[in-house]
Amino acid sequence: MTDRVLPTPTPETRHYWEGAKAGELRLQRCDKCSQAYFPPRPFCPECGSRDVSVFKASGKGTLHSYIINELGAPGLKPPFAVAIVQLEEGPRLLSNILECDQTPEALQLDMPLEVVFEKVTDDITLPQFRPAKEA
Repeated sequence: MTDRVLPTPTPETRHYWEGAKAGELRLQRCDKCSQAYFPPRPFCPECGSRDVSVFKASGKGTLHSYIINELGAPGLKPPFAVAIVQLEEGPRLLSNILECDQTPEALQLDMPLEVVFEKVTDDITLPQFRPAKEA
């Protein structure tokens, strides 16, 4: 049991949450204009087409922006970063940065990141990010 505020999967987001549970970051792409997008929805935000597909993303991105929350939130101890991650495929998503000091010195804009999956409950696994490991 957790006191953390958790998402409620819907039919439109089910593929995303099932992917996270399986250790995959899944996005959607428009089959008409090829635009990859997030958050999940049944139509392309670029051209409006409903001809969309789900695909497994690389899980790689960069740190676009962040704040360091010093106040805490249910289930999260301060300080923690709330970050906007620029995915390699194009979309941006909101996440936390793990396995890194939560300081401006450690959280450098444009730093390479990689997805990790945090199992919170049997039903919810959250895609989070950490500094990319060097290959």
